[in-house]
Amino acid sequence: MISLLIGKKGSGKTKKLIEKVNAALASSGGNVVVIEKGMKLTYDIPHKARLVDSDEYDITGAPALFGFISGICAGNYDVTDIFVDSTLKIVTPATDDFDLERFIGDLEKLGKVSGANIVLSVSLSSEEIPESCAKYIQE
Repeated sequence: MISLLIGKKGSGKTKKLIEKVNAALASSGGNVVVIEKGMKLTYDIPHKARLVDSDEYDITGAPALFGFISGICAGNYDVTDIFVDSTLKIVTPATDDFDLERFIGDLEKLGKVSGANIVLSVSLSSEEIPESCAKYIQE
């Protein structure tokens, strides 16, 4: 399952993401992974979750992020939830032609194969989200 947490900078997306991570940790029988750009969430995410800094692994661009998430799922069958904070900051440095629809479509296929729930924090307003992606938006 794919979910989007959307809103402009300062709208509380990261706070919602942290709440969802805590809920996932409470209900998950497996592993919870949080991918972020920089180590901003070190003290906000419980140590039970695996916190990964995308900068540490030189993840820039949508293909690199998708490959990294795929590798996490392939390497550990116990991953139940994957959270990505600041998705656009991770995917857009490599290219300005980021295709959110395609990226979500690829992640949806991966989620079906792996059984992992994938939550993306995206700094866009609801008007900026493609119509086909609106069904993934979580309040």
